[in-house]
Amino acid sequence: MEGGYVVGWGTLALINAGLAQSKNESGLFWFLLSLLLGPIATFMIVIWVKFPKKNV
Repeated sequence: MEGGYVVGWGTLALINAGLAQSKNESGLFWFLLSLLLGPIATFMIVIWVKFPKKNV
């Protein structure tokens, strides 16, 4: 069952990279950080990283 954890952790890292890119942050940085921190990195992206302001 350990293989399932690795796949899930890697998938979460990819999702976090995409989420970070949607907020104009470095996807690579957040991908690597997510490999280390996992769900904690997701929480950090959602709470601390803000969407860019749109010029109307």
